[in-house]
Amino acid sequence: MPPGNPASNPFVTSPTYLMACQQLRNVARAISLDPGLTDRLMTPKRSQVVAIPVRMEDGRTETFVGYRVQHSLTSGPSKGGLRYAKNVDLGEVAALAMWMSWKCGIMNLPFGGAKGGIAVDPAELKGGEKERLTRRFTDEIQNIIGPRVDVMAPDMGTDEQTMAWIYDTYSMKVGYACPEIVTGKPVELGGCVGRKEATGRGVVYCITEAFNELDIRPETATAVVQGFGNVGSVTCEELVKLGVKVVAVGDRYGSIRNARGIDIPQLLNYAARNPRKTIVGFPGAEAIPDAELLTTPCTVLVPAALERVITAENAGQLRCRVLAEAANGPTDPEADAIISNSDIFVIPDILCNAGGVTVSYFEWVQDLAQFMWDEEEVNSQLKKQMLRAFHRVRAEAKARNFGNRLAALSLGVQKVATEKQKRGLYP
Repeated sequence: MPPGNPASNPFVTSPTYLMACQQLRNVARAISLDPGLTDRLMTPKRSQVVAIPVRMEDGRTETFVGYRVQHSLTSGPSKGGLRYAKNVDLGEVAALAMWMSWKCGIMNLPFGGAKGGIAVDPAELKGGEKERLTRRFTDEIQNIIGPRVDVMAPDMGTDEQTMAWIYDTYSMKVGYACPEIVTGKPVELGGCVGRKEATGRGVVYCITEAFNELDIRPETATAVVQGFGNVGSVTCEELVKLGVKVVAVGDRYGSIRNARGIDIPQLLNYAARNPRKTIVGFPGAEAIPDAELLTTPCTVLVPAALERVITAENAGQLRCRVLAEAANGPTDPEADAIISNSDIFVIPDILCNAGGVTVSYFEWVQDLAQFMWDEEEVNSQLKKQMLRAFHRVRAEAKARNFGNRLAALSLGVQKVATEKQKRGLYP
């Protein structure tokens, strides 16, 4: 359980936050972390909940609830995405912020973790509603963000246009152009080439290293990908380039399968033309129940959508050799215990999907220096950082007889904990 009185803790109603706390407790026991420091790491540094009144296209005013949680400011400014999702809540955002701290730690980035969210289904917003929602949210949290305080990025339901609106709103408030306030923005506004594809590319760099360790040739491998948004679609594209056959894909509307392999370029074109941007109805594959997607036999399974989709109920039915967690927190602790007793090679989320925040760091550095890199440099540095982190995790796992998840978490947690210890406790 998290520290303090559970009745007064605003996060404990969230199963995602409790899952993040359980992971931290497991790490603390494994590395003998001081209990007082563990409690500090379990409690976010700062949380803000705001009301966001928006004038809708039909003339009425609707009020949404937004969140920004900064888990840690010890290592530098906090860093993390902003998601628009119907069921997002404070606890979920707090958990994602905590995981971002460990992710920045494992990648050795000078950031702490943060996350934001607005409880809204972006697909239901019309006309200028999304822009007005974004600008008002930015105004409401202006007091706790800044290029040396907290830097946002895209996440589920947001994109580079969302970041452009945040950049503009913040800049209008401070009176000068401040591109370093967000990352993942359009290249024309100081965004980094390759940032949009960075998370998916990082996932595939990790998969390639896992294949090398397991002596799997990509051209003999198959993949199943849950999620066909920015991360899932790029992951599919990059896997196909390696010769991997993608046999099943799912999105929020449904799942499809073709044992001979799905034509990913055609699927991308189909989804782009579809009014709902969905893969459902694609003529080059058959529809399957969503429950069958994760249990489809494959070499590598890539959950690239939501948290806690692999549970005790389906973990024993997974038929993959590699589990590459492109989403945040897709495997709950009960499922993790089941998988640890199998031969599945797990690439944990805080390592597997760290490519996004890594290239966000590159973008932030370029904006601060006002000196931009070309895409070759970005991709070269991303691959270098991802492979370095992958091999650090594997070395830690082997040296301490840890699973990959515990090894990755221990590296991330230990970095933040060490920095807190060395800085001391104020006052």
